[in-house]
Amino acid sequence: MPIRVYMEDTDAGGIVYYVNYLKFMERARSEWLRQQGFNQQVLLNEGTQLVVYRLACHYAKPARLDDTLNVTAEVTEIGRCRMLFEQQATRHGELLCNATVEIACLDAKRLRPKAWPPSIMTLFN
Repeated sequence: MPIRVYMEDTDAGGIVYYVNYLKFMERARSEWLRQQGFNQQVLLNEGTQLVVYRLACHYAKPARLDDTLNVTAEVTEIGRCRMLFEQQATRHGELLCNATVEIACLDAKRLRPKAWPPSIMTLFN
């Protein structure tokens, strides 16, 4: 997913503020889900909420104002109520940031873990 770096994404020196990489990665996961035919609002209305359970992030090089980044989201593991994504932010193929992000599937009312809906599980069978 291409992402342009805007002024609002940077610090006073024009370098992307570290937490904004996580926002970029959130967008890439949301778009991945949308490309699979799922809408998070519909899932929420059906009682399924997706949340970040755990993440590990490594910052290799800075992105700067006006850079165009490519942000990826790849599912590498899926469990009964969790999904592991490997994600990268690159600029012209150069790694800037990578993260392992674990997403949990929750019952939206009780905020307790629940199994993935069958419709999502069909993606991995």
